Amino acid sequence: FNTGAIIGSGIGAIDVYGERIIPLTNNKNIKKLRSTIVEICMFSGGSAFLSNILALGNQLTSNSSACNTGAEAILMAYERIKYGKATRMIAGSSDAYSVWSWSPFDALHVTTRKYNNEPNKGSRPMSKTASGFVPSAGAGIIILEEFESAIKRNAPIYAEIKGGYINSGGQRNGGSMTAPSKEGVINCIRSALHETNTKPNEIDFISGHLSSTMADTLEIENWSKALDLSGNKFPIINSTKSLIGHSLGAAGSIECIAAILQLHHQFIHPSVNCEDIHPAIEKIVNKNCIPQHTIQNIPLNCVAKASFGFGDVNTCLIIKKLH
Repeated sequence: FNTGAIIGSGIGAIDVYGERIIPLTNNKNIKKLRSTIVEICMFSGGSAFLSNILALGNQLTSNSSACNTGAEAILMAYERIKYGKATRMIAGSSDAYSVWSWSPFDALHVTTRKYNNEPNKGSRPMSKTASGFVPSAGAGIIILEEFESAIKRNAPIYAEIKGGYINSGGQRNGGSMTAPSKEGVINCIRSALHETNTKPNEIDFISGHLSSTMADTLEIENWSKALDLSGNKFPIINSTKSLIGHSLGAAGSIECIAAILQLHHQFIHPSVNCEDIHPAIEKIVNKNCIPQHTIQNIPLNCVAKASFGFGDVNTCLIIKKLH
């Protein structure tokens, strides 16, 4: 009863509905759905399935906050342990490969169409030639655990989550169902720093949300204002989406894992396809803060990881190397 799970999804099993439930229901062939269909398509299926394997007896739930889902799940799990309600939590998120998931984003004109013949060049966060995100899919799961418990069982420890903050911009002052409020994002970052007693100049690098849309320039501006840092004083920042695309609700947890691994192994991966950095971004930060190639053997102690989602929702995590 001391281990639980929070595993979320941005879209859920929409592919199951689109490819099986709706066609078979319309054709009045519901018997072909079989008895396991509910287990497959229920939103909490991921955490419930995991509980069946591991007999988890603590909190078992699934969250959904659009592209903010994964980072939110991790911080919620952290807080469950922080307040003494669990010893360890399994946390993360997933989203599946499906045209049913991505076609609405295509209708919104936020997916790229310019690089269909060169897909490796499609995801271009912070580039002046960025034209939308590249759809992706996947899952990211991490185990959070009390330090004493992890030491007792000789578990490998990759990093320490110091804390963070979750908020909403309230869809006011520029925020909307599809755009983040500047005030909301800045408040989220500053609150995460306050909660973890972290100074802006202690952040060695930022793992941005940066999805290869016009919102990238606004994100850099918000980071700069929240940290009160610019030019050469701005931390190194990269985008994991430049390498793997945007996996919607799974993105936050996958990118948290990428950030943790960079911290653990002391390297920073590049942001590819942004050799032509957007002029508005270059006015805020020095181009050397955006690595074009992998930086090896760099001393890293602290990373800030942020995720933002439709509905004007935000999460910022502060993760530090364990000494």
